[in-house]
Amino acid sequence: MKKIIVFLITSIAFGQIPQASTGKVHRLENFKSNYVDSRNIDVWLPEGYSGAQKYAVLYMHDGQMLYDAATTWNKQSWEVDEVAGELLFKGKTKPFIVVGIWNNGQKRHPEYFPQKPYESLSLTQKDSITAQLQKAGRTKEIFQPISDLYLKFLVTELKPYIDSHFATLTNSENTFIAGSSMGGLISMYAICEYPEVFGGAACISTHWPGTFSTQNNPIPDAFINYMELHLPNPKTHSIYFDYGNKTLDALYPDLQKKVDLLMQKKGFTNTNWTTQFFEGKDHSEKSWAERLHIPLQFLLKK
Repeated sequence: MKKIIVFLITSIAFGQIPQASTGKVHRLENFKSNYVDSRNIDVWLPEGYSGAQKYAVLYMHDGQMLYDAATTWNKQSWEVDEVAGELLFKGKTKPFIVVGIWNNGQKRHPEYFPQKPYESLSLTQKDSITAQLQKAGRTKEIFQPISDLYLKFLVTELKPYIDSHFATLTNSENTFIAGSSMGGLISMYAICEYPEVFGGAACISTHWPGTFSTQNNPIPDAFINYMELHLPNPKTHSIYFDYGNKTLDALYPDLQKKVDLLMQKKGFTNTNWTTQFFEGKDHSEKSWAERLHIPLQFLLKK
C-alpha cells in the first residue's frame, strides 16, 4: 500500500512547473487522450530554442521525475535539463527537445508493462504474475497491462501534437524514447511495436522481472521470446541498455546477459547497441542522472 501511495503522490501532488537550470520547461497541462487517462506533459526546450531550426525529439516516461528535484516525491530527479543542456552547449549531440510524459500513479505498472508478451502467457502464469504484483502492492485487481493503449496515445495523439506545435524533425531517425525500470520496458516495447516511429530507445535499469521476484517468474523469458520476433532492424535502429547491481537493480545482471546474447544473435553490434554495467549503482534517479549523458550521446550523436 505504501508503494501505491508513493506513486499516487508522484502523479498528482506535485503540480508545480519544474524550474529548469538551463532552457525552459513548457507544460501541457492535463493533456487529453481517447486511449488513456489525461496527464501532464512537460516539454523541455533548450537554451536558444527557435522555430527557425528543427529539433530531434526524445520522449521520456515518468515525466514528473525528470527536471527539478524540488518538485518530486523523493527530492531526486534525472536532471535532464542540466545534462542535456551541457551536452548541447559542448556540441556533443544534435539539437533536441525532451517530452516528459507524466506517469499515471497506480496505473503506471499496467501502462508500462509490455502487453503482447504478457498475453502470450498461460492463464496459470498470468495468475502467478497477478499474485506477485498484489503481494508487492502494485495492484488489487487481476493484473492486465494496457501498454498497447499507452503506446497508441504516444504515437497517434501526443507525437502529432508535439510535431505540430514545436519545431521538430518528425522522422524516425530523429525520434527517440527512453525510461528507467518499467519505463525501460515500455521503451523497449515501443521501438519493437513502432519501429517506423522510433529510431532509438534507451532502456535504463530495465525491469526485466516485470514483478519483484525472479523465482517461478515466466515474464523474463516471455520478454525475450517477444524481442526475438519483434526487435527492429539493427541497420536503422539503435538501442541502449544499462543496469547497476544494488537495490532493485540487483535483480537485473543475469537477465540482462540473456538479452545481450539475443541482441548479438539478431545482428546488433557496438555501432547500434550497447549495454553498460555500473558497479555499485542503485535503482534511483540519482544514479540515472549520473550516467544520463551516456545514453543521450549514444542515441543523439551527430
